[in-house]
Amino acid sequence: MAPTDDNNSALHGVRVLDLSRILAGPWSTQILADLGADVVKIESPAGGDDTRKWGPPFLPTTDEQRSDAAYFTCCNRNKRSVTLDFSTVEGANTVRALALKADIVVENFKQGGLAKYGLDYDTLKKLNPALIYCSITGFGQDGPYAGRAGYDFLIQGMGGLMSVTGQPDGQPGAEPMKVGVAVCDLFTGMNAVTAILAALNYRHRTGLGQHIDCALLDCQIAMLANQGSNWLNGGIEPKPLGNNHPNVVPYRVFPASDGHVIVSVGNDGQFARLCTALGLTDLIDDARFSTNEARATHRDQVDTLISHQISKITKRDIIAKLAAVDVPCGPINTIPEVFDDPHVRSRGVDVPLSRDDGTVIHTVAFPAKMSRSPATYRRAPPELGEHNQDILQQWGIE
Repeated sequence: MAPTDDNNSALHGVRVLDLSRILAGPWSTQILADLGADVVKIESPAGGDDTRKWGPPFLPTTDEQRSDAAYFTCCNRNKRSVTLDFSTVEGANTVRALALKADIVVENFKQGGLAKYGLDYDTLKKLNPALIYCSITGFGQDGPYAGRAGYDFLIQGMGGLMSVTGQPDGQPGAEPMKVGVAVCDLFTGMNAVTAILAALNYRHRTGLGQHIDCALLDCQIAMLANQGSNWLNGGIEPKPLGNNHPNVVPYRVFPASDGHVIVSVGNDGQFARLCTALGLTDLIDDARFSTNEARATHRDQVDTLISHQISKITKRDIIAKLAAVDVPCGPINTIPEVFDDPHVRSRGVDVPLSRDDGTVIHTVAFPAKMSRSPATYRRAPPELGEHNQDILQQWGIE
């Protein structure tokens, strides 16, 4: 896809200086870039973003040389790469000059880490009062842990997520278990974007920028959602339940005759239709199962009865049978199966982009479909320092 700008994009004309690396910061700036912002990624000349080396797998090249890791490409689409060493006076001056031209700065250095280069918010706001400056850290800008480094895995543990993930205590394989994707980083990136867009609207009204303090731990705790509320308001300490839901029954994985399926019953009407489809109509008016509260109390009994029926049926047949009566049910797909699913393909999830050297990089589409100002895919994840001269000229940096 040609690297063209789109005047119709929601954030066309917004300039973002991206001083972040790894995942949480780059995830947020890729979202801004997908929505039309001009995102300039500042990287160290000595190898760039660490994730360029986080392989295998690595991108294939025509000359059989090692290129960037696939990891890097998941969160750096639509950006332009500039190499600058801001530990030098000259490099810091150039980054500061770029910040004066920017609407937004995103950084994920340790608390106070950029102050020694004159690239912290307090310094830059004096030069550019309209600047929106987002700091992403593990623990925030204040508090006892503010100076600590924070990584997703660590925050999954400290933020409570691992205490409710995995097999129940006493079951085979029971131990603290992380999620298979760096969800704390991703939650934080999305919250950062939400705050940045809110700050843009505030600046539109007042002309003033502001500092955004976005911490992985805060974001993870917020994402405990019902589990956090169960403790805060119900005094119930959530525990790992495997594939069971803490509040809704039946809502879990069931064994079919040739594999496993997920059945997600969200209300009593769906439960009645599930029972009818499985030939268990006597359960519908049974006082132990007629309401979700009753089913949660008698979880083991209802799950056993439903599991016995589903185990006689193939995955394809049970999914078809339940879909026909509007009971949510689906397979457990592998990643290859996800991208081969006909519905997923119809949604245009796989977005291939080409670098100038012909390397094709497959990226995943921005998930929200906007009717008037949709996300655009203008540039493949950049090569290191690919846009050094372009940015200095276009942003008017001497």
